[in-house]
Formats: sequence, C-alpha cells, structure tokens
Amino acid sequence: MNLSKKNLYHIIFGTSTKAGRRFDIGLLIFVLISVILVMLESVPDIQNNYGQLFYTLEICFTLLFTFEYLLRIFISPKPKKYIFSFWGIIDLLSILPTYIGFFYHGYRYLRAIRIFRLLRAFKVLNLNQFTGESDHLSRAIKASRNKIIVFISFIITIVCCMGTIMYVVEDSKNGFTSIPQSIYWAIVTITTVGYGDIAPTTVLGKFIASLSMLVGYAIIAIPTGIVTSELHQAQKLKSPKKIKRCFKCKNQLSLKDNFCSGCGKKVK
Repeated sequence: MNLSKKNLYHIIFGTSTKAGRRFDIGLLIFVLISVILVMLESVPDIQNNYGQLFYTLEICFTLLFTFEYLLRIFISPKPKKYIFSFWGIIDLLSILPTYIGFFYHGYRYLRAIRIFRLLRAFKVLNLNQFTGESDHLSRAIKASRNKIIVFISFIITIVCCMGTIMYVVEDSKNGFTSIPQSIYWAIVTITTVGYGDIAPTTVLGKFIASLSMLVGYAIIAIPTGIVTSELHQAQKLKSPKKIKRCFKCKNQLSLKDNFCSGCGKKVK
C-alpha cells in the first residue's frame, strides 16, 4: 500500500485522525438526510409536488455512496475481507435498492435500510460503553441459543397441534380452510396478537382457543427469562472481584455492605 492509499485508508476506515473523524461525521449526515428523503418521498402529497427533486437528490446520494463503496474496496489491503464483512454488506445494501428500482419501481423505497449505516456513530463518537454492552448482550444471546432453539421447537410443535385440532373441530366457513391457515390462527392466538380475522364459533373450538390464550401468557416470558439468566451469569464472570459473600450464611453482598442483609452479621 503506497503512501496516498495509506492516508486514504486512515481517513476512510479510521476515526483516530481529525480528517477521518470529519469524513465519518459528514458521511453520517448524508446518510441521515437520504433516509429522511426516502421517508418523505413515500408521502403522496409531497411526492406529487417534489417528486423530481427527490429523484435528482437520490441519484446524487447513490452516486456518492457508490463512489465511497468502490473507494473502500480500492484502498482496503484485503478487499474481499471488507466486501464480505458486516459493514461491507451494509454499504452494498445501501446502494442496491436504487439500481434495482430502475427495473422494479417499488423496491426503491428499500433505500431506507441505509439507516443501518448510522450504527457507525458508535465508533465515530467513541461510544465504547455502548459497544461493550452490545457485545455483552450478543454473548448472552449466543450462550442461550440452544435453550432458545429448544423453546422455539416446542412452540412450533404446539401451534402445529393446535392448528390441526382446530381444522378438525371448526368449519371452513369460519376461516379454518386448511391446516396452514389454522396454524396461522394458532400463532396469532398464542402470541396474544389476536387479529380477529379468524375466530372459532363452536363450544369446543372456543375452549381450545381459551387454552391457547392461557398457554400464550404462560410461555411468552420464557425467552426473556432465558436471556436474562445468561446476562446475569455473564455479568458475574465479567466482574468476579465485585462479588463477596457473608462468611456465615454465604449470602451475596456488595462491596459497600458492612452488614449481611441475610443474617445481620458484620462483614469483615
């Protein structure tokens, strides 16, 4: 990598220099403006009056982001690593909808996914505490993935059974025209969404629906409990020095406690 490419690399990929920080902040401002324009463009009255202006600005923003994306590939010491990285994929997805929109009109509104590029603000503004907490949360979710998979498998089994039973019990005139349609009803009921587009009318069907609602209330908090437990465990591993226990009852205490909240003994 020659000197000019090195300088560009530090400016575009880094935030340690003043120029790099200004570049990223300016880029974030452009991203925010482009996302706001996409949202305003979807309003019919605004689109009718300023549609051509929005179209011109979008072309300019897309060309700017395309040039920036190609420049990142050019100056990167490992282009493939950047292209297939998280940020590389986000950068590519932020410009694709405009080009796809030339052929399929409705897809151009997917430009709003550019808002994901604003996640760079955590790096640009040195919000390390937020980045650390997000890593902490992702580790907890990863640690609980096996439990969550088992839980989801259990839910899928329940909704399939409920849907099949309701298809047998209820008449097709009530909306239960097929097992997949009945499974849809079971999912809506168990998750307590309750659209009401399909509803049982028989006594047995209403009884099964009531059971489904109770099951939904019982299981809806389970994933939260699983992740919360893993977060607690991860926090204990993260800061083991901040934990102390009473020598008598082994109750967990904070460093500021002078007396045990469990047995009342003075803590040494």
